[in-house]
Amino acid sequence: MTVSPMLARLAAEHATGALLRDHGTLYLVDGRVVHAESPASPSLDVLLTAGGRLAQEGWDEAVDQAGARSAVGRFLVDSGRLGGGELEICHLGAVFDAAFFALAPASGPTRFRYGVGHWFGTVRPVSTAAVERETLRRRELLDSVWPYAAVDTAPVVPRPAAPGQTVSLRQRALLAAADGLRTPAGIARLLGRPAFHTLLDVRRLAAAGLVETPFDPLPEAPPALPSWVGEVAADPDIALLRRLRDALEAHL
Repeated sequence: MTVSPMLARLAAEHATGALLRDHGTLYLVDGRVVHAESPASPSLDVLLTAGGRLAQEGWDEAVDQAGARSAVGRFLVDSGRLGGGELEICHLGAVFDAAFFALAPASGPTRFRYGVGHWFGTVRPVSTAAVERETLRRRELLDSVWPYAAVDTAPVVPRPAAPGQTVSLRQRALLAAADGLRTPAGIARLLGRPAFHTLLDVRRLAAAGLVETPFDPLPEAPPALPSWVGEVAADPDIALLRRLRDALEAHL
Protein backbone atom coordinates (compact mmCIF):
# COMPACT_ATOMS: atom_id res chain seq x y z
CA MET A 1 0.00 0.00 0.00
CA THR A 2 1.36 3.43 -0.98
CA VAL A 3 0.72 6.24 1.50
CA SER A 4 1.64 8.93 -1.03
CA PRO A 5 1.94 8.15 -4.76
CA MET A 6 3.82 11.40 -5.27
CA LEU A 7 6.38 10.43 -2.63
CA ALA A 8 6.97 7.12 -4.41
CA ARG A 9 7.41 8.92 -7.72
CA LEU A 10 9.87 11.41 -6.22
CA ALA A 11 11.88 8.56 -4.76
CA ALA A 12 12.06 6.91 -8.18
CA GLU A 13 13.24 10.23 -9.66
CA HIS A 14 15.90 10.67 -6.93
CA ALA A 15 14.41 14.11 -6.43
CA THR A 16 15.68 16.76 -4.01
CA GLY A 17 13.32 19.27 -2.42
CA ALA A 18 10.36 19.67 -0.07
CA LEU A 19 7.09 17.72 -0.25
CA LEU A 20 4.36 19.94 1.20
CA ARG A 21 1.15 18.34 2.48
CA ASP A 22 -1.80 19.37 4.67
CA HIS A 23 -0.24 18.17 7.91
CA GLY A 24 3.49 18.67 7.39
CA THR A 25 6.52 18.69 5.12
CA LEU A 26 9.04 16.04 4.11
CA TYR A 27 12.49 17.05 2.87
CA LEU A 28 14.19 14.80 0.33
CA VAL A 29 17.75 14.53 -0.96
CA ASP A 30 18.30 12.24 -3.94
CA GLY A 31 14.91 10.64 -3.33
CA ARG A 32 15.51 9.84 0.36
CA VAL A 33 13.91 11.52 3.38
CA VAL A 34 16.38 13.62 5.39
CA HIS A 35 14.01 15.66 7.56
CA ALA A 36 10.31 16.04 8.38
CA GLU A 37 8.19 18.63 10.15
CA SER A 38 4.56 18.74 11.27
CA PRO A 39 2.54 21.14 13.42
CA ALA A 40 1.18 18.06 15.22
CA SER A 41 4.64 16.84 16.24
CA PRO A 42 7.17 18.45 18.59
CA SER A 43 10.20 19.67 16.66
CA LEU A 44 13.65 18.27 17.35
CA ASP A 45 14.65 21.24 19.51
CA VAL A 46 11.62 20.67 21.75
CA LEU A 47 12.43 16.98 22.10
CA LEU A 48 16.02 17.80 23.05
CA THR A 49 15.45 20.81 25.31
CA ALA A 50 12.18 19.86 27.03
CA GLY A 51 13.59 16.41 27.58
CA GLY A 52 16.57 17.97 29.36
CA ARG A 53 19.24 16.68 26.98
CA LEU A 54 20.24 20.07 25.57
CA ALA A 55 20.07 23.59 26.99
CA GLN A 56 18.04 26.07 24.96
CA GLU A 57 21.12 28.29 24.71
CA GLY A 58 23.07 25.46 23.09
CA TRP A 59 20.38 24.93 20.48
CA ASP A 60 20.10 28.65 19.73
CA GLU A 61 23.86 28.94 19.28
CA ALA A 62 23.88 25.99 16.86
CA VAL A 63 21.14 27.59 14.75
CA ASP A 64 22.91 30.98 14.77
CA GLN A 65 26.30 29.53 13.88
CA ALA A 66 25.34 26.85 11.38
CA GLY A 67 21.77 27.40 10.23
CA ALA A 68 22.71 29.49 7.21
CA ARG A 69 24.91 26.67 5.85
CA SER A 70 22.43 23.89 6.72
CA ALA A 71 24.79 22.27 9.21
CA VAL A 72 23.06 22.58 12.59
CA GLY A 73 23.27 18.86 13.28
CA ARG A 74 26.95 18.75 12.39
CA PHE A 75 27.61 21.74 14.70
CA LEU A 76 25.89 20.05 17.65
CA VAL A 77 28.18 17.05 17.28
CA ASP A 78 31.41 18.96 16.51
CA SER A 79 30.85 21.29 19.49
CA GLY A 80 30.43 18.31 21.82
CA ARG A 81 26.84 19.11 22.76
CA LEU A 82 25.59 15.76 21.40
CA GLY A 83 27.25 12.52 20.42
CA GLY A 84 26.96 11.45 16.81
CA GLY A 85 24.97 8.31 17.61
CA GLU A 86 22.75 10.20 20.04
CA LEU A 87 21.91 12.83 17.45
CA GLU A 88 21.17 10.17 14.85
CA ILE A 89 18.74 8.36 17.14
CA CYS A 90 16.99 11.57 18.23
CA HIS A 91 16.76 12.87 14.69
CA LEU A 92 15.41 9.60 13.28
CA GLY A 93 12.77 9.55 16.01
CA ALA A 94 11.73 13.10 15.14
CA VAL A 95 11.63 12.31 11.41
CA PHE A 96 9.40 9.24 11.81
CA ASP A 97 7.19 11.13 14.27
CA ALA A 98 6.61 14.12 12.00
CA ALA A 99 6.31 11.94 8.89
CA PHE A 100 3.49 9.97 10.51
CA PHE A 101 1.39 13.13 10.68
CA ALA A 102 2.62 14.66 7.42
CA LEU A 103 1.54 11.52 5.56
CA ALA A 104 -1.92 11.43 7.11
CA PRO A 105 -4.79 11.39 4.58
CA ALA A 106 -4.94 14.86 3.04
CA SER A 107 -7.79 16.88 1.60
CA GLY A 108 -5.69 19.69 0.13
CA PRO A 109 -3.15 19.65 -2.69
CA THR A 110 0.23 17.98 -2.36
CA ARG A 111 3.06 20.08 -3.77
CA PHE A 112 6.78 19.56 -4.30
CA ARG A 113 9.31 22.38 -4.36
CA TYR A 114 12.41 21.22 -6.14
CA GLY A 115 15.79 22.17 -4.72
CA VAL A 116 14.49 23.30 -1.32
CA GLY A 117 16.55 22.10 1.64
CA HIS A 118 16.22 22.30 5.42
CA TRP A 119 18.54 24.37 7.58
CA PHE A 120 19.18 21.51 9.99
CA GLY A 121 21.16 19.56 7.44
CA THR A 122 21.38 15.86 6.66
CA VAL A 123 22.03 13.39 9.48
CA ARG A 124 20.97 10.00 8.15
CA PRO A 125 18.81 9.71 5.04
CA VAL A 126 15.92 7.23 5.19
CA SER A 127 14.28 5.51 2.23
CA THR A 128 10.74 6.61 1.41
CA ALA A 129 9.71 2.94 1.55
CA ALA A 130 10.87 2.72 5.18
CA VAL A 131 9.00 5.91 6.07
CA GLU A 132 5.78 4.69 4.46
CA ARG A 133 6.11 1.25 6.03
CA GLU A 134 6.57 2.73 9.49
CA THR A 135 3.66 5.13 8.96
CA LEU A 136 1.33 2.24 8.10
CA ARG A 137 2.59 0.18 11.04
CA ARG A 138 1.85 3.04 13.41
CA ARG A 139 -1.66 3.53 12.05
CA GLU A 140 -2.41 -0.15 12.54
CA LEU A 141 -0.95 -0.12 16.05
CA LEU A 142 -3.11 2.82 17.13
CA ASP A 143 -6.27 1.20 15.78
CA SER A 144 -5.45 -2.12 17.43
CA VAL A 145 -5.21 -0.42 20.83
CA TRP A 146 -8.29 1.84 20.57
CA PRO A 147 -9.95 2.29 17.16
CA TYR A 148 -11.58 5.66 17.87
CA ALA A 149 -9.42 8.55 16.67
CA ALA A 150 -11.45 11.28 18.43
CA VAL A 151 -9.19 10.95 21.49
CA ASP A 152 -6.19 12.02 19.38
CA THR A 153 -7.31 15.65 19.14
CA ALA A 154 -9.61 16.10 22.14
CA PRO A 155 -8.43 17.53 25.47
CA VAL A 156 -7.22 14.74 27.72
CA VAL A 157 -9.50 14.45 30.76
CA PRO A 158 -8.41 11.86 33.36
CA ARG A 159 -10.89 9.51 34.98
CA PRO A 160 -10.50 7.86 38.40
CA ALA A 161 -8.80 4.49 38.36
CA ALA A 162 -10.75 1.43 39.38
CA PRO A 163 -9.79 -0.27 42.67
CA GLY A 164 -6.50 -2.06 42.17
CA GLN A 165 -5.94 -0.55 38.70
CA THR A 166 -2.37 0.66 38.12
CA VAL A 167 -0.62 2.81 35.51
CA SER A 168 3.00 2.97 34.43
CA LEU A 169 5.31 5.82 35.41
CA ARG A 170 5.16 7.10 31.85
CA GLN A 171 1.36 7.12 31.87
CA ARG A 172 1.33 8.72 35.31
CA ALA A 173 3.38 11.66 34.01
CA LEU A 174 0.99 12.03 31.09
CA LEU A 175 -2.06 12.04 33.36
CA ALA A 176 -0.39 14.60 35.62
CA ALA A 177 0.01 16.91 32.61
CA ALA A 178 -3.61 16.40 31.56
CA ASP A 179 -5.43 19.47 32.87
CA GLY A 180 -8.61 18.95 30.87
CA LEU A 181 -7.48 21.53 28.30
CA ARG A 182 -4.30 20.12 26.79
CA THR A 183 -4.64 17.81 23.81
CA PRO A 184 -2.21 14.92 23.29
CA ALA A 185 -0.12 17.20 21.05
CA GLY A 186 0.09 19.82 23.80
CA ILE A 187 1.09 17.21 26.36
CA ALA A 188 3.76 15.86 24.00
CA ARG A 189 5.32 19.31 23.70
CA LEU A 190 5.13 19.93 27.42
CA LEU A 191 6.83 16.65 28.27
CA GLY A 192 9.27 16.69 25.35
CA ARG A 193 7.95 13.40 23.95
CA PRO A 194 7.20 12.29 20.39
CA ALA A 195 3.57 12.96 19.53
CA PHE A 196 2.89 9.47 18.20
CA HIS A 197 4.01 7.81 21.43
CA THR A 198 1.81 10.22 23.36
CA LEU A 199 -1.16 9.29 21.16
CA LEU A 200 -0.42 5.63 21.79
CA ASP A 201 -0.37 6.18 25.55
CA VAL A 202 -3.63 8.14 25.39
CA ARG A 203 -5.32 5.38 23.41
CA ARG A 204 -4.09 2.78 25.91
CA LEU A 205 -5.47 4.90 28.73
CA ALA A 206 -8.76 5.22 26.84
CA ALA A 207 -8.95 1.46 26.43
CA ALA A 208 -8.33 1.09 30.17
CA GLY A 209 -11.07 3.62 31.00
CA LEU A 210 -8.61 6.08 32.52
CA VAL A 211 -9.42 9.07 30.29
CA GLU A 212 -12.65 10.46 28.91
CA THR A 213 -13.44 9.10 25.45
CA PRO A 214 -15.35 11.39 23.08
CA PHE A 215 -17.48 9.51 20.61
CA ASP A 216 -16.51 9.22 16.96
CA PRO A 217 -19.34 9.82 14.46
CA LEU A 218 -21.33 6.66 13.90
CA PRO A 219 -21.27 5.12 10.42
CA GLU A 220 -24.27 5.84 8.20
CA ALA A 221 -25.43 2.25 8.47
CA PRO A 222 -24.18 -0.39 10.88
CA PRO A 223 -22.65 -3.46 9.25
CA ALA A 224 -24.95 -6.44 8.93
CA LEU A 225 -24.44 -9.25 11.41
CA PRO A 226 -23.98 -12.81 10.15
CA SER A 227 -27.17 -14.67 9.26
CA TRP A 228 -26.57 -17.27 11.93
CA VAL A 229 -27.13 -14.73 14.71
CA GLY A 230 -30.84 -15.56 14.58
CA GLU A 231 -30.03 -19.13 15.52
CA VAL A 232 -29.29 -18.07 19.07
CA ALA A 233 -32.95 -17.83 20.04
CA ALA A 234 -33.64 -21.34 18.78
CA ASP A 235 -30.47 -23.06 19.98
CA PRO A 236 -28.62 -21.03 22.61
CA ASP A 237 -25.76 -23.49 23.19
CA ILE A 238 -22.43 -22.33 24.57
CA ALA A 239 -20.49 -22.64 21.31
CA LEU A 240 -23.04 -20.53 19.46
CA LEU A 241 -23.06 -17.89 22.17
CA ARG A 242 -19.32 -17.65 21.92
CA ARG A 243 -19.58 -17.18 18.16
CA LEU A 244 -22.13 -14.43 18.73
CA ARG A 245 -19.90 -12.72 21.27
CA ASP A 246 -16.93 -12.83 18.88
CA ALA A 247 -19.04 -11.45 16.04
CA LEU A 248 -20.38 -8.59 18.12
CA GLU A 249 -16.91 -7.67 19.34
CA ALA A 250 -15.64 -7.67 15.78
CA HIS A 251 -18.37 -5.23 14.74
CA LEU A 252 -18.07 -2.83 17.68
